[in-house]
Amino acid sequence: MNKRNYFSYILNPFELLRTKKVLQVNPTIPATRKEPEQIKIFVYDFDASGITVNELDKATDCYAFIDSPKVTWINVDGLRKADVEAICNHYGIHNLIIEDILSVGQRPKMDDMEGLLFCVLNMLYFNVNDSAVESEQISIVLGKNFVISFQEDAARDVFNPLREKLKFGASKVRNSKADFLFYSLIDHIVDNYFVVMEKFGEKIEALEEDIIRNANTRSLAKINILRKEMIVLKRSIAPVRELISGVLRSENELVDERTEKYFKDVYDHIVQANDLAENYRDMMMNLQDLYLSYVNLKTNEVMKVMAVVTCLLAPATVIGGIFGMNFDKLPYIHHQYGFYIAAGLMLVIPIWMYGVFKRRGWF
Repeated sequence: MNKRNYFSYILNPFELLRTKKVLQVNPTIPATRKEPEQIKIFVYDFDASGITVNELDKATDCYAFIDSPKVTWINVDGLRKADVEAICNHYGIHNLIIEDILSVGQRPKMDDMEGLLFCVLNMLYFNVNDSAVESEQISIVLGKNFVISFQEDAARDVFNPLREKLKFGASKVRNSKADFLFYSLIDHIVDNYFVVMEKFGEKIEALEEDIIRNANTRSLAKINILRKEMIVLKRSIAPVRELISGVLRSENELVDERTEKYFKDVYDHIVQANDLAENYRDMMMNLQDLYLSYVNLKTNEVMKVMAVVTCLLAPATVIGGIFGMNFDKLPYIHHQYGFYIAAGLMLVIPIWMYGVFKRRGWF
């Protein structure tokens, strides 16, 4: 675990910045996202016969593709309010959808509005160095012969395998309509959930082994940090099930009947991902119980040793107390071997007690 996270937990366990970031999400607060200085717009215009890839500098440059007879994928990296509004207004996207695109911490959902299908969900990444689940909000709009995707981070996404498929004329996505591209984008996001959860599961297994070998206060800090990341994971994955179900229930003509079976496959994947997240949640609870059980066992071992030592020293204490009483007449008080008799009893009785304890398996 990152040392910074650990010491932050030790010094200030109730006001971690990560806790605030994970739990404090209010969609009614205006977006505070810092707008990028530059955005990247990539336009993939394709059909079965060929594909053209254009990197555009201005939002207005993508206006020409609205009348393209081919399938057009406009991928906008970086959310700048003026550019997002310009593109959306030109393609007839409703103002409420624009607000959702520009919002921060939006719950995954889908909308069927004015003949367009819109969905917003999170792409997940796992930061191995900080053991943190990082999320990036992505919005996808499906229209007639076009798909527009809006991403927050221009440096990374999960769509490189899809871009590679677009290069091959025989690929399914090149020979299908825009709804299949829409499905493909969502499918790659959902498939990446399993990659993130696999790495998260490795962290849980490593923590479990660490607790079994040597549990300490740092183990408790690690458990609490991973529990926060579990919240991010669950909050990002669980609503996507409803999102896919909404697409399947939608009667929008943009989704062809032949494409529905692919969305059903994504639905099966997200159900499996949600079940796996629930299993990880149970494992985290079990890790906490394991830690508490280990602490209690360790405490019991210490108490048992202290109790045995106290019992072994009790005869010496009793004998020394009896012969240390201030009376004139005590047995063997003036005997020439009295001290050696008392010392022998102090030694023999604990040895006998030790043998009895050992035979009974008390330690």
